[in-house]
Amino acid sequence: MCSYNQVNGKPTCADPHLLAGVIRGQWKLNGYIVSDCDSVEVFFDDQHYTKTPEQAAAKAILAGLDLNCGSFLGQHTAAAVKKGLLKESDIDNAITNNFATLMRLGFFDGDPRKQPYGKLGPKDVCTAENQELARDAARQGIVLLKNTAGSLPLSPAAIKTLAVIGPNANVTKTMIGNYEGIPCKYTTPLQGLTASVATKYLPGCSNVTCGNAQVKEAKKLAATADATVLVMGIDQSLERESFDRVDLRLPGQQPLLIKEVAKVAKGPVILVIMSGGGFDISFAKHNDKVTSILWVGYPGEAGGAAIADVIFGYYNPSGRLPMTWYPQSYLDKVPMTNMNMRPDPSKGYPGRTYRFYTGETIYSFGHGLSYSKFSRKIVKAPQTVSIPLDDDHVCRQSLDCNSVVAVEQLCKKSVTFDIHLRVQNKARHGGSHSVLLFVTPPSVHNSPRKHLIGFEKIYLKGKSGTLMRFKVDVCKDLSVVDELGRRKIALGQYVLHVGNFKHTLSLRI
Repeated sequence: MCSYNQVNGKPTCADPHLLAGVIRGQWKLNGYIVSDCDSVEVFFDDQHYTKTPEQAAAKAILAGLDLNCGSFLGQHTAAAVKKGLLKESDIDNAITNNFATLMRLGFFDGDPRKQPYGKLGPKDVCTAENQELARDAARQGIVLLKNTAGSLPLSPAAIKTLAVIGPNANVTKTMIGNYEGIPCKYTTPLQGLTASVATKYLPGCSNVTCGNAQVKEAKKLAATADATVLVMGIDQSLERESFDRVDLRLPGQQPLLIKEVAKVAKGPVILVIMSGGGFDISFAKHNDKVTSILWVGYPGEAGGAAIADVIFGYYNPSGRLPMTWYPQSYLDKVPMTNMNMRPDPSKGYPGRTYRFYTGETIYSFGHGLSYSKFSRKIVKAPQTVSIPLDDDHVCRQSLDCNSVVAVEQLCKKSVTFDIHLRVQNKARHGGSHSVLLFVTPPSVHNSPRKHLIGFEKIYLKGKSGTLMRFKVDVCKDLSVVDELGRRKIALGQYVLHVGNFKHTLSLRI
């Protein structure tokens, strides 16, 4: 599916290099390419990529689009043919891709109800195996952001009463976000926690906006409980498609509720954030009374069971943040209409994403804790990597090849090298761990501060270790895009990062 986005000034649904070249060519797609709903209409009406709707229809089909979600192609493709912008054979190609897929699915083999796929229903979705898969997917997605020593995991045997407080503590549909299916059943956070220990529940406020926080009752409950779980965050009333958030703080009186409960809580205070995006929760991060923080995203139908699995230590958390969490001040510095990635110090613009952002963070991309203690170390990597050149290669004579070279000019042959790492679990808890390999390129063309070039999730028993290997493709992994969107390779020193361990290598020709 091609999206609404433009890459280097070209809509993805009108980009032949992406659709025909990469997806159908390099990736060998044997199926059809569909647009995100109304994205062809968007690049005509809103992005003004073409002057006429017929041109938009023609560019999309010629680029390799086979199916339009929406009515735009149905309205304008015939006119594009009449105006000579498209040939009927171009439309035939798209139809062939669509119908070939339908044929493979058995749409022309008689009564669909008598075919293998025609009998599928809830009984096939809601199997015990699939419901366990939903629970495991939720567990793997939970990110442990903060954990004061001795806080998590909780021991069920030590908990006589668990206070469960918050507007998302007993929700159902909130957990599945949007673009959702029909759940087999829900397990709310309260239900998941109650399955292991005795609980007492208060919503704390009427809804996620927390306009009338019931602070007094919540404080009274937390002051008598052996531990307190605060399930906060947002829902689709504040975060959904076509409805952007305008604030990075928790809504309404949620911060007040969290602070006041933490002041008087008898035992550990575990803050659970349910949301799709990040928050400025610096007040909780730096509050010693908030002993642990979990981000659970929108964890799905089994989200409550998964949250309980992590809190009680039945599952060792291994999730990593897929985005950086920025402070509220970021919104004051960065207009949300400014899509530039690179920072601009002259304008006080700090850039975007972990690759370029130079400002303060609440939690960074890739952050995530575990109940185990893992160490990572690069044990074998080259000091120097040379890109071989043919005798008549232009870079043998050109001074322009001394520092930065276009990828297509230099990468005539594939050049790879291996990075060997030792990963150890030093704790008695077994657990999964995602190993992230970053690289910092030379400082040319406002290159990224670092970017991810490899990752792999592994499971290690307690007090055990393993060797891992990453294969690095010089032209794919070490190249960077300059300010004009051209991919280049910088010759010079690169720094590889894995955890706190760094290794420097030199790239030359």
